Amino acid sequence: MRKSFVLTGAIIGFLAVALGAFGAHTLKEQLHMEPHWVEIWEKGVQYQMAHALALLFLGLAADRFTVARSLPLWTGRLFTVGTAIFSGSLYILALTSLSPAGPIKILGLVTPFGGVCFLVGWALLAVAAYREA
Repeated sequence: MRKSFVLTGAIIGFLAVALGAFGAHTLKEQLHMEPHWVEIWEKGVQYQMAHALALLFLGLAADRFTVARSLPLWTGRLFTVGTAIFSGSLYILALTSLSPAGPIKILGLVTPFGGVCFLVGWALLAVAAYREA
């Protein structure tokens, strides 16, 4: 569990930096994406980086959980899936705003499912920490 969360967190963090740079330099400066959609893109990057760091922390702290061992495992899974759904849907939403057909707004209905994954993951981590205390 420990190594996989650290690896996953590192990969997600790397991608967050790359996608942040892409958003700032390509979408904003070269493609002149509208500010609203740049903000949407940046929100995806922000949540992706936050949960990359959370996965790194979780991987490094995993050995400390002895009573509630499965809860941190589920937390990591939910953070990973939540990042893919939440940030991924925001990236696609922002990118499709550049197409002549306009943004795929139905993705706005998908994004909250990623947010729910984040919320449940944080709640499970709190329960695990409580049980360990």
